[in-house]
Amino acid sequence: MSFARYALIFCLLLVPALSSGGQFHGFDPAAYDGFMLSPEALKAMVAEAVEKSPPKNGEALVFGFANLQRDMSFGIKVEKSIERNAEAAGIELLIADNRLDGPTAMANAESFARRRADFVIEFQTDVNFGPAVMQHFDRKMIGVVAIDIPMPGATFFGANNPRSGFMGGSYLAQAAKGRFGERAMKEGYLVVGELPQSGVIPAMRTEGQIAGFLASLPDFSLDRIIRIDTKNTLQYSFQQMGNALGRIPLGAPILITAINDQSVSGMLRAVQQKGREADVLVVGNGADEQETMVGEEAFVASVAYFPERYGNYLIPIALMRLAGHSVPQAVAVRHVMITPANICEFYPEYECEDAPGFDYVFPQKAFVQHLAMLKDDPALADYRQLIPDH
Repeated sequence: MSFARYALIFCLLLVPALSSGGQFHGFDPAAYDGFMLSPEALKAMVAEAVEKSPPKNGEALVFGFANLQRDMSFGIKVEKSIERNAEAAGIELLIADNRLDGPTAMANAESFARRRADFVIEFQTDVNFGPAVMQHFDRKMIGVVAIDIPMPGATFFGANNPRSGFMGGSYLAQAAKGRFGERAMKEGYLVVGELPQSGVIPAMRTEGQIAGFLASLPDFSLDRIIRIDTKNTLQYSFQQMGNALGRIPLGAPILITAINDQSVSGMLRAVQQKGREADVLVVGNGADEQETMVGEEAFVASVAYFPERYGNYLIPIALMRLAGHSVPQAVAVRHVMITPANICEFYPEYECEDAPGFDYVFPQKAFVQHLAMLKDDPALADYRQLIPDH
């Protein structure tokens, strides 16, 4: 069995859905493989949804999709997947760009409500604007699925943040030991690109990265962990990483991970600009910046989210709700570790390279202990449905 196939099976066995749900024309959100349903199945879903929730325009269902940002790789892939599913189902799709901005998200929500959307898929970054955005939909009784950032009353769809973070952090630590040996622990600096504006849920991802890293390098000094704000953009990550490099001695291993691949790419570019590429090792989150990963020796892995499959979940979830079926409060992506050694098995347009020089082991016992701490955290009391059991 190949390393990549083993990694896939290993990860799927370890990643339970956050909640259970029932079947809906062959779709079970808690046990779904993520591949697109047939047009026939989608049209059958629409027929049942229309019978229960007739279109507001009297003709066909209209869905709104407010993208996080339409010119970033992850957002582009999510949007295209939603478009494919909406077209196959015969759903009219209204698309807006939230532009990583809370007030813009509010304006888009008001527009969708005014245009009498039957359902809305929200992808917006500022947790403080979630309640205000939802007010526009609640007044018009419009159902909502929220991607990655929870909003009150909306179904959550997105990352299994604790697990994806823990996977990435533990992989980075083990890769660092393989590349730098004892210097990784004694001299290395861990730099984590965070996204404070999005609140405690994405923070479970970056805190998971740190926890996973420390699970594999338990004696690593906490004084050599640096956190920077990425604001979810390559450019801002580049600037902040450039500033952080002034705190890292020349020649010390620089170990980088972040909230997403775009941020990681900006951080890597900053290191390269300073001429310190020989010292850096990077693990991403999202696996949507594939060209960067296969083109950069330092970019050794990324936790896959498969944004090109998001619409395969989102459109059926929306139709399931419109049809009056019970839907889990939270539906999570199943994550896989993508490396240059196994990328061809998931993205055939790329060739696989040699396997890494170490055998990655997920620290399951430490992860269970990490989950227990999350469940005891008062700040996460309202979000326990987003924390897996194991």
